[in-house]
Order: sequence, then structure tokens, then C-alpha cells
Amino acid sequence: MSQPLPYPGEPAPARPGPARWMASIAMVVSLLATVAAAWALLKPAPEPPGNRAAADPKATACNAFFLVSKGVALQSRKDLGPEPAAQDAVAANARLAMAGGAAYLRDTVPSNTPPELAEPLTTFADQLQTIAQYYLAGMNNNDPEQAARLAAADETTATLLGLCK
Repeated sequence: MSQPLPYPGEPAPARPGPARWMASIAMVVSLLATVAAAWALLKPAPEPPGNRAAADPKATACNAFFLVSKGVALQSRKDLGPEPAAQDAVAANARLAMAGGAAYLRDTVPSNTPPELAEPLTTFADQLQTIAQYYLAGMNNNDPEQAARLAAADETTATLLGLCK
């Protein structure tokens, strides 16, 4: 025998090979991951789409108001006849126009809109959302509370029409 036999308690001799490189590669990958995580953590977050500043915030905000107002008026004033299913369809479209319009206003009004315009727009969006939700809960225009909500929304609309001239 040319090589001595190892004693039973002795560890096996180390063999150089790919196992040594695996530890080095794992270390490099973990360092790269740490750097990437630190960069992602420290970079500024992008501004949400609805809060972007606009070059002409008044025009952008007023255009959003006019679009929502037109959609609500168009969907709530349709006359498809006396059939209950047709009336339910018009009511559903009106509720959708109000709820969708409220969300659209919140998402579209620029962050640099003048406060004297931004505040009534926020109020209008809140009013539309509330009215739509009460309609969805079964309330109708004959209910005094819903009639008061509608009157308040009409007042806010008049204010916004004056501001968006």
C-alpha cells in the first residue's frame, strides 16, 4: 500500500474543489442583496398618481369637476320608461356615476390646487360618495335626510361652478 490508512477517529482529508467557491459566491450574492435592499429602502418613494402637481392645477381640477358633474347628470336623468327594471338600471348607473365620480375627483385633483378650490372639490367628492352609499342602502329622494344631502351637493356644485369660470 502506497498511502497510509486513516485512523478511525481522524477526519477525512480536505479536498480542494467547488465547495470552497460556493461559500465565496454565497457571500458575494448576500452582499449584493444587502446593497440592493439598502438602496430600495433609502431611495425616495414615488409620488402617488393622484397627488401629482400640475402645470395648471385650476384647469385640471375644474375639468375633473365638469367631467364628473356631466357624468352624474347624464346617468341620473335618463328616462328609460316606467318599467321597474329600466328604472332600477337608471338608478344603478346614477349610483355608479356618483361613487366613481367621487373616486375620480380624489385621484385627479392635483396636489397644488389652490385651497379655495380644493376644499369644495373634496367636499363635493365626499357628498357624492355619501349620497351614493345611502342610495345603495335603499334610501330614496323622498327621505328628508337624503333630500338635505342632495341640496348640500347642489350648493357645493353652485360654488364650484362659480370658482371654475
